[in-house]
Formats: sequence, C-alpha cells, structure tokens
Amino acid sequence: MVVKTAAALSPPERQAVATLAVIYAVRMLGLFLLLPVLALHAGSLPRGTPLLAGLAVGAYGLTQALMQIPFGVWSDSLGRRPLIVAGLLLHIGGSALGYFAATAWTLVIARAVQGLGAVSGPVMALLADRTRAASRTRAMAFIGISIGISFVVSLVAGPVLAGAIGVSGIFALIGGLGLVALALILFAVPKEAEREIGQGRKPWRSVLTRHLLPHYSGIFVLHLSLTATFIAVPHALRDAHGMAAADHWQFYLAVFASSLLLTVPMLLWSERSNRPARTSVIGGLLLAVAQVALALCYLNFMAMAVAVVIFFGAFNFLEARLPSSLSEAAGEDARGAALGVFSTCQFAGAFAGGILGGGLLGSAAGIPGVFLLAGLAAAGWLTVAGRSESP
Repeated sequence: MVVKTAAALSPPERQAVATLAVIYAVRMLGLFLLLPVLALHAGSLPRGTPLLAGLAVGAYGLTQALMQIPFGVWSDSLGRRPLIVAGLLLHIGGSALGYFAATAWTLVIARAVQGLGAVSGPVMALLADRTRAASRTRAMAFIGISIGISFVVSLVAGPVLAGAIGVSGIFALIGGLGLVALALILFAVPKEAEREIGQGRKPWRSVLTRHLLPHYSGIFVLHLSLTATFIAVPHALRDAHGMAAADHWQFYLAVFASSLLLTVPMLLWSERSNRPARTSVIGGLLLAVAQVALALCYLNFMAMAVAVVIFFGAFNFLEARLPSSLSEAAGEDARGAALGVFSTCQFAGAFAGGILGGGLLGSAAGIPGVFLLAGLAAAGWLTVAGRSESP
C-alpha cells in the first residue's frame, strides 16, 4: 500500500495562501458582519418595511449566487486576477453606496452591488493554480478556517461596531478592507506565477457532470447545516440555558477554538491517506452525528457544546477538503468554472438553510426539528460522498 506524504507549503505557496485567505475573508465579512444588525437598521430607514429589511439581508447572497458561475467561467478565459480585481471593485462600490444609503431601497441596492463581486470561485481557482496537489488541502484549510473565523468575529464584532460607529460605519470598514484586499491582489500575488489562460480550455458545461456532483452537493449541505445550526443554537442558548445574547460570543469562540483540535488531525490524515475520499465520508458522518446529537441533547449545556465542537471540526475539515478535491477532479482548464458552480451551491445551501431552518423553528418541530433537518441533509450526502474522488 502506498501512503501519501503531506507536503509542507513552500514560501511562494505560503504567500499565496496568506494573501488569498485575506481576500476571501473580506468577502465573507461582507456577508457576515452586517447580519446581526442589518435588518433592524433597514427597518429604521425611511420607507423601511419588514420585506425590504429581509431583502437587504438577502440581496447580497442572491447576487453572489447568480454571479459565481459567470465569474468562474470568465476567470478560465480572461485570467483569475482581472476577475478578482473587478469583483473587489464592485464590493467596494457597494460598500460606499451602503455608507451613503438614506432609504431602505438604496440599502437593498447597495447590498446587491456588493454581492455582484463574486470572487469566491476565481480566488479558490487561483489558490489551486498556485499550490501543488500534495499541499493543496492544507492550503484550502486556511481558506476554510478564515470562513469560520470571519463568522465568529462577525457575531462578536457586529453589534459592538454598530453601537460604536453605526451601520454606515460598518459599510465604510468593509469598503476599507476591500481596498486592502485590492492592494494585495495587485501587488502581493506574484504575476510571474500566473498560469497561461485560454489554452486548451474546456467548455464550461463540462463541469456539470455526475462525477463532480458529490462536491457540489457536499458544499450545499455543508452551508445549509451552518446556516440552520446558527438559527437554532442562539435560541437554544437563550431559551434553554438562559444565556443573554450579548454573551453568546463567548460560547462560539470557545467551541470554534476547541474544534481545531479535531480539524487539524483530520486534515493531516487526509493529506497522508491513499484513500482521501474516505476522510470526506468520515467528515460527513461526523456532521450528521453532531446534528442528531444536538437534536437529542441540546437541553444539556455540556452535551450541546461538545456536539457544536464536533460540528465545527467537521465543517472546517470539509470546507477545506471539498474545494481541494474538486480542483483536482475538474482539471486546470475548467477549474474556475467548476469552482464557480461550487460557490453557487455554497450560497444556495446557505439560503436553503435559512428558509427551511427558519420555517421549522417557527413550527411545532421547533429547535430539534432544525437540527434534524441538517442531520438528514448530511446523512443524504453520505450516499454520494464516497464518489468525490477516485480511490
């Protein structure tokens, strides 16, 4: 039996990972940082209604989902860097519009413009271009962890920043971070390492194939689970355990930090395994087990904390593993298009988790129903997870 040896990141790979992780985190902060405060702000503006408040929250994700595939396809033909630059300019422009928004409708438009900068696919494709197959999962792990950190930071910082600088100030901060990301992609990512573009490029429809379905369905389920979990967990902390909302960040920070003790060994195992598809199955199984445990044991604080640690550990691992294996399975010529479809499924999963989780929370199913939804989704993905790569 041949066992793969994980390769340490080389200095150029470390530079690429560091800069691209910052760019990706900026995009995620654009989604997450305003979540705790945007709906109330939109409702307080002139002509603000509950519907427009909901549109202001959801417009970013909607336009992201619509533009991920075009941005990915265009990055295969025009190059990764030009598409990332264009996406960041749209992100910055939408943030500026949000800063000056005086009505609810203007705020909706600002969020939609922010979301048009769909850089996820091109960023992940560029990272795959700049890393070797042996070190790619480790590189992708930094992107996955940056998502988790962005989420936790946003839960903690969003309300604090809104009180200190206002929601318009948060838009200004997000725009400023976008300028930092723009400087990084222009000056910190070496141009000489850029892949040749448009050479032997496959039609973008070539990525809509059955052998890539496990990757697309996996990221859909993963972000459905994430969104559903953070619809139910805050209610469980408040209603079942009497924890004030202002203190929830302490719980999230503790469980996320603890989850790295599970994520890191799984990543190392995946890199060294000669059957890495099996590690994806284990990650999906842990995801399902965590959600079922939450449904059954959320009334016990310690049991709930352990289940959330397992969830985050599996989430962080799969957030790294799925795009890494997809970038290999799709091949270099269609990598941007494949990761564009992948990112679309990511946002669609988050949207589905929000709609279905919110509906179940308000029904007789309540908190346990939300967790069971995520658990069933993860269990369903297990039926195809093992086909995510060739053995």
